[in-house]
Amino acid sequence: MFEAIDRPPMAVEHREGYSRNLYKHWNKGLNARDGWDTRREVILAEAIKAPQVAAGCKLTGGSWRSAYDNIVVTDAARLDVDHFVPLAEVYDFEQVP
Repeated sequence: MFEAIDRPPMAVEHREGYSRNLYKHWNKGLNARDGWDTRREVILAEAIKAPQVAAGCKLTGGSWRSAYDNIVVTDAARLDVDHFVPLAEVYDFEQVP
């Protein structure tokens, strides 16, 4: 693991020109026309017991296990989905020549 941590290149942060709006695809999901945003797609994909999908992409039932503390959650509304790497850091990496 320590070897993998040393692999990413080190560079000065470059935030000039950065805007979260550059990454709008995060909210549209894989298919912008199906009404599923990325949050719901991830929640559905990571369920250990699949939820029921109701009108308007509403999820009911199902369960999820936290990889961090092994807690099982049965209410999708209690789940957060976020980036493992902040978008601003992705932007910095994209600016490295």
